[in-house]
Amino acid sequence: MSTPTTGQLTMYTTTWCGFCRRLKSQLAREGIHLVEVDIEQNTEAAEFVMSVNGGNMTVPTLVFSDGTAMTNPSAKAVKTHLESLGAA
Repeated sequence: MSTPTTGQLTMYTTTWCGFCRRLKSQLAREGIHLVEVDIEQNTEAAEFVMSVNGGNMTVPTLVFSDGTAMTNPSAKAVKTHLESLGAA
C-alpha cells in the first residue's frame, strides 16, 4: 500500500518511532481509527513518505481521505482536520 485508501486515515510509521507510538495511542484514546503502514517493510510507502516530506523519511506521516498529508502532527490537529472532513 503506497497511497492511502479512500475514506481512511493512513499513518506511515516505523516500529522504533516513539512519536508514532505516542500519536497512535493518543488517537486510539480519541476513538480515531487508522491504517498503519510500516515504511521499513514497504518500499513504495517509504517513497510516498519521502515525496510528501521533501525527500525525508519522516514519520509519523498521516494522510487523510482528502489527500492532505501531515507530518508529526498533534492529536488535536488530526482530530480538527478529521472534523473538518466530517469524519470524526
